[in-house]
Amino acid sequence: MFSVIILTLNEEQDLPHCLASLHECDDVVVLDSGSIDRTVSIAEAAGARVVANPFKNFGQQRTFAQHQIPFLHPWVFHLDADETMTPELRQECLEAAQRDDPQIDGYWVAPKMMFQGRWIPHCTDFPAYQARYVRAPSFQFIQVGHGQREAPDMRLAHLKHNYLHDLSSDGDAGWLAKHRRYAESEAAQHSEINQAVRWPQLFDRAALARRRALKRFSFQLPFRPTARFIYQYFLRRGFLDGAPGLHYCRLLRQYEQFVDAAMRRRRQNSA
Repeated sequence: MFSVIILTLNEEQDLPHCLASLHECDDVVVLDSGSIDRTVSIAEAAGARVVANPFKNFGQQRTFAQHQIPFLHPWVFHLDADETMTPELRQECLEAAQRDDPQIDGYWVAPKMMFQGRWIPHCTDFPAYQARYVRAPSFQFIQVGHGQREAPDMRLAHLKHNYLHDLSSDGDAGWLAKHRRYAESEAAQHSEINQAVRWPQLFDRAALARRRALKRFSFQLPFRPTARFIYQYFLRRGFLDGAPGLHYCRLLRQYEQFVDAAMRRRRQNSA
């Protein structure tokens, strides 16, 4: 078996669906960062353990879970409340836990991004792998932008099945409010580290390495919000994702506008 950790903050709307997808898991832990809605009671009613810890960033919160929570099993799957496990992924995780390869610290898993009830693979760069199935307590996360990433010395392999991530569960207003906060983290990271890109990185054989290099390179482009829309909708063929794809690409353009505005504020404050 394996354990599951779910990060929450006021997730009474999404958490029941997430927990329902984990009904066969015998160790589900909800790591809550101060919910004032029914999140905690919903988790406890479903049989999940609840642990509280103030949220600083995703890297810190996931690392806290790895180091401070006594899981029943050595392998842990990290989920958010708007994400769900699939039966195929659960079976693959069980098989990986049984192998327990000592040369592997964790696994990359690609989410299927759902928007307005439809999978939108093209404009979400599928498969966009994330380190989600990891060994506790040894696996290390670091904060990058508004999200987390594996520490450089972690040894990872890939799982072929996917979890589901509902991008539209909060509606446009919720998505935009969340991404206004994310924009501040992205702007801070860009201001604090060297974003220089070596050109060979853009053509790396590994898709994940190319994607990360392209993100760094994007900060050197003019008209970034429009460039992001063109990249996702035309170059990544988001138009094949129908009306939900067009809608989502427009939201991504707004997000890049938030990032640019946050960067301008930081420059003005430091002048």
